[in-house]
Amino acid sequence: MLTVKSFEFSPIQENTYILYNEFNNALLIDPGCYFDDEKETLANYIDKMGLTPKMLLNTHCHLDHVFGNKFVSEKYGLTLRMHEGEKKVLEFAPASGLMYNMPFDNYAGDFDFIEEGEVIKLDNDELKVLFTPGHSPASLSFYNEKDGFVIGGDVLFRQSIGRTDLPGGDYDTLIESIRTQLFVLPDDTKVYSGHGPVTTIGFEKRNNPFLQ
Repeated sequence: MLTVKSFEFSPIQENTYILYNEFNNALLIDPGCYFDDEKETLANYIDKMGLTPKMLLNTHCHLDHVFGNKFVSEKYGLTLRMHEGEKKVLEFAPASGLMYNMPFDNYAGDFDFIEEGEVIKLDNDELKVLFTPGHSPASLSFYNEKDGFVIGGDVLFRQSIGRTDLPGGDYDTLIESIRTQLFVLPDDTKVYSGHGPVTTIGFEKRNNPFLQ
């Protein structure tokens, strides 16, 4: 069983996720910790819970989701796993940070690219990789069928959807991703988004104004 722990980091209020199991092994997804005290908060939680980070994942590589990549990778010796189609987005992130007056040191390590249909394994737990572009060129969502949740990045929010006006974004592609990749999941599937509260697939089918 995977436990989901979330943190809200940076002025952009991004949701960072730690997924961990009964063996205290953990996955870190979209570390958005920007300030030193946020990095300390993340590390202190990992220490307090006795967790061993095994993997670093990005749903996509807009700056608010990658602020902490370098910190996490260096502290825990992890290689970044993401879709290859997000590499240019990651490379642009520091320039984007300067535009927001939020300079940061970008991840500079190796990559382990992942694609649609792959299964990410953490001991007895699995995350199925879903390809959900539209908000960004090659955004991924990570679905855990056993525990009934999906980590969706900035694709689907509670009664909203991700913006599509950034480079590589496309509204029609985003809507198609939601309908064909997320809305086919069971209605009680929890959606852990990149910003804002947890929602469910069923609630969004009924109440999301962009998808009626």
